[in-house]
Amino acid sequence: MVGGGQLARMTHEAGIPLGLKFKLLSDTPQDSAAQVVGDVVIGDYRDLDTLREFARGCDVITFDHEHVPTEHLRALEADGIPVRPGPDALVHAQDKGVMREKLTEIGVPCPRHRIVRDPADVAAFAAEGSADPQDDGFPVILKTVRGGYDGKGVWFVRSVEDAEDPFRAGVPVLAEEKVDFVRELAANVVRSPHGQAVAYPVVESQQVDGVCDTVIAPAPGLSEDLAGQAQELALRIAKELGVVGHLAVELFETPDGRILVNELAMRPHNSGHWTQDGAITSQFANHVRAVLDLPLGDPRPRAKWTVMANVLGGDYPDMYQAYLHCMARDPQLKIHMYGKDVKPGRKVGHVNTYGDDLDDVLERARHAAGYLRGTITE
Repeated sequence: MVGGGQLARMTHEAGIPLGLKFKLLSDTPQDSAAQVVGDVVIGDYRDLDTLREFARGCDVITFDHEHVPTEHLRALEADGIPVRPGPDALVHAQDKGVMREKLTEIGVPCPRHRIVRDPADVAAFAAEGSADPQDDGFPVILKTVRGGYDGKGVWFVRSVEDAEDPFRAGVPVLAEEKVDFVRELAANVVRSPHGQAVAYPVVESQQVDGVCDTVIAPAPGLSEDLAGQAQELALRIAKELGVVGHLAVELFETPDGRILVNELAMRPHNSGHWTQDGAITSQFANHVRAVLDLPLGDPRPRAKWTVMANVLGGDYPDMYQAYLHCMARDPQLKIHMYGKDVKPGRKVGHVNTYGDDLDDVLERARHAAGYLRGTITE
């Protein structure tokens, strides 16, 4: 696996029962997965020679992020190394402009969008979305086409004067309409090389400052019809793009009952962390099965409700004391910490709770996440 973050850490954990020999390419020995994986290579994933040396002897290469240069992945494939997902699929998660163009081509509902050249072009794009000549069409969303995640590389732009910053990086900028939505959803699916695919229940993803805070599985109050549409849409995207492994399709639910695709991720995803404890087969276990072309596992939930709450960096109390409190208060609580240095707003772990009463499950998850962060002290 290329990338030493928490996704690699949890994917490695899912492979242990299968007796897999798991090799990791990590930036530093301190990275989350590098702390627990036995076979670790420290190196730069942007360097082709490093990638080639790492890949030697591997049966298959997969990723915990989308940032490996597309041309490097093509070179590995030319060397005869199976890359899953392959570069032709992964480029749609790497480049938002390519993703929007392809999804539009295959008829997937998306926000209005186009690549913009400069702030004046942003103003023109905004005006194109307004039927009222007196309305300038702002606000709009601007995104760098590559490299953004967790709210980074995304700007909420209220005027042409606000539109300067995104162009300073010197990379193409995608403009999108600001969607009027009632909530964000995520449809997680897994697809194997021979085309077997499974779909997890559609979840509600609640964001705070552009970072996922809470995930509720399944999304409460979502009609069977719209949930089915979201699952079918995600499965169709996975097939059309040739995805192998886990695909997360982040969605907007609109007030008039439609769904629009916001983002794609071709790897285990924060919106699927609930599956570790809430599904028969976790997203990590099914990603491993998919990239090895093994039969996929059952994605059905184990409980009526599962809630995942992220633990973000804050003013930590003594962690041992925090564990004493959280575990004594809720014996069913599942804690997953990543071994990461604490930085404000950084994801350093998550908790999962489950049960039959959604209000109770939500309260337990949020209390535990807050206590582990240090924002709740009783």
